[in-house]
Amino acid sequence: MCGMVGVRDAFYSKTKRFCSVSCSRSYSSNSKKASILARLQVAGKPPTKKAKVLQKQPLVAKLAAYAQYQATLQNQAKTKAAVPVEGFSWGNYINSNSFTAAPVTCFKHAPMGTCWGDIAEGVRVEVPNSDCSLPTKVFWIAGIVKLAGYNALLRYEGFENDSSLDFWCNVCGSDIHPVGWCATSGKPLVPPRTIQHKYTNWKAFLVKRLTGAKTLPPDFSQKVSESMQYPFKTSMRVEVVDKTHLCRTRVAVVDSVVGGRLRLVYEESEDKTDDFWCHMYSPLIHHIGWSRSIGHRFKRSDITKKQDGHFDAPPHLFMKVKEVDAAGEWFKEGMKLEAIDPLNLSAICVATIRKVLADGYLMIGIDGSEAADGSDWFCYHATSPSIFPVGFCEINMIELTPPRGYAKLPFKWFDYLRETDSIAAPVKLFNKEVPNHGFHVGMKLEAVDLMEPRLVCVATVTRIIHRLLRIHFDGWEDEYDQWVDCESPDLYPVGWCQLTGYQLQPPAPQSSRDSQSSSSKQKKKAKSQQYKGHKKMTSLQLKEELLDGEEYSFLQGTSDQESNGSASYYIKQEP
Repeated sequence: MCGMVGVRDAFYSKTKRFCSVSCSRSYSSNSKKASILARLQVAGKPPTKKAKVLQKQPLVAKLAAYAQYQATLQNQAKTKAAVPVEGFSWGNYINSNSFTAAPVTCFKHAPMGTCWGDIAEGVRVEVPNSDCSLPTKVFWIAGIVKLAGYNALLRYEGFENDSSLDFWCNVCGSDIHPVGWCATSGKPLVPPRTIQHKYTNWKAFLVKRLTGAKTLPPDFSQKVSESMQYPFKTSMRVEVVDKTHLCRTRVAVVDSVVGGRLRLVYEESEDKTDDFWCHMYSPLIHHIGWSRSIGHRFKRSDITKKQDGHFDAPPHLFMKVKEVDAAGEWFKEGMKLEAIDPLNLSAICVATIRKVLADGYLMIGIDGSEAADGSDWFCYHATSPSIFPVGFCEINMIELTPPRGYAKLPFKWFDYLRETDSIAAPVKLFNKEVPNHGFHVGMKLEAVDLMEPRLVCVATVTRIIHRLLRIHFDGWEDEYDQWVDCESPDLYPVGWCQLTGYQLQPPAPQSSRDSQSSSSKQKKKAKSQQYKGHKKMTSLQLKEELLDGEEYSFLQGTSDQESNGSASYYIKQEP
């Protein structure tokens, strides 16, 4: 498909022909795409502008555009499949399904995450009055009826139980102000036209209604602005994981910063298309010189000197890991453990410590699927929330993925340790801290698809195991779920994309869900404890309904803070 060169075990499909899920999807859906594009252009003429845009968009956008095109032809523009990407509204989605969203305070890395304060239902604000015929912009007071992340459902003061003019608004937006702002700014307060007749003395009404009510802090907009200032700047150089060889890092340059997310372009990429997206607090990026200091593999750049304007990012900007004492009992090469597979984030696998680096870093390999040269080992810190002691999955009733080709099923750790003549890493060496994170099952949020980290999607928390969250992407099959730490910088409150100007990927349309559910039923019938390979390899069953993607990515979690550790966190090790 694309000429990618790499280790056989890192490739997808039974025939190992595809370097990525994206390539396999593209191959299987070429005929479909060709027919879509053919409908959008006149035979014999070059592709129209619309067709060219379609080719560049993610497949969900392509399908949405195609569905919309078909619906237009059939005068059925109101069908669900015809909803374009831009048509998604968090407010409508939450209202029509009575969803709840994770509060902003769950996301310490997000804007206002640590200073959200007492913003809750009942708080009053001053907002533009849209129910008015005056030519100038006027304001009125509204109360928060419901909160969903950054978004608030507002009701104008005076409407009482009438919800006919309720509207959603981003609390951190520029048009929301604390009560009193109009008075100090010389802006007029005008009641909505619908209720103008209700009272003759609106001033007395407001005084009565607002006495004792809460509003935003006077410096709220300043705090929002300050929390959206990011220390990373374009042209800064960093070391980041090599997405084609997990075992090493490469030099990359910050190309853009959006809401704290960095688009990094590998230094040797001449056309700036070889990129990698991650958050500035990601454990996958480090200061220049980090790899050498801990003994991590590093790909030397062919560029012998820095390009004009590029400069090394200061070390203090990067997320600090917890200091560990490796002097006493510590991890050793060959010890067994359980780890989230960075190439398949829905799976926790049998794994082995392959190398112990400095400063508490470990190189981990997934048993049964490792390359001979160790090119698919990956680096986790000893305090990482993505590694677990032997028995973690069993006691928490999570399906553990056994080594590929392992025939003695169901998998038993005791037998496996004896057969491989190996020992389990001591339980006491693992991070058992569980912060009071505030997440609950069913909460909505915006989450990065870590298998395609440029995409931020509508998502739901479907399971919580101590500090580990199971993130489900709305509209997609469960096999695309990902295990993510509760403090991962790749999770965001509802409304984050709107606030930062990032593109939000909406839930898959109904047609995609129908085809997925039928294929998943067949899969469930055939379910066994045998190793299934990377679950994302089954993308051929979903074909073109899925998102395009060309890069590997890995689970990311931040360092640990205060906790309320659980005594029943781990199963006891067998002798």
